[in-house]
Amino acid sequence: MMLLAMLETSAAVDLAREALIIAIVIAAPMLIVGMAAGLAIGLIQALTQIQDQTVSFVPKLLAMAAVLVACLPWLMTRMLEFTRRVFEDAGGL
Repeated sequence: MMLLAMLETSAAVDLAREALIIAIVIAAPMLIVGMAAGLAIGLIQALTQIQDQTVSFVPKLLAMAAVLVACLPWLMTRMLEFTRRVFEDAGGL
């Protein structure tokens, strides 16, 4: 009985770890582009002394949306693989 509980706990921990890794991988492209765009826009704002919030928000939003559209097939493949693996493993528990 104790061994079964340990196996279930181990499976739950592995599933949670894998879910967090998949979430990081899925979010990384958009976050990296948002950070790079924010850095570039901040540098431009510092050089031109334009301190308007919308000047930094709109380009970052557009850059992140473009990356989302470009990476969407890859992101969906990763999410579907993870979901399929979760449902397949759930049948074995």
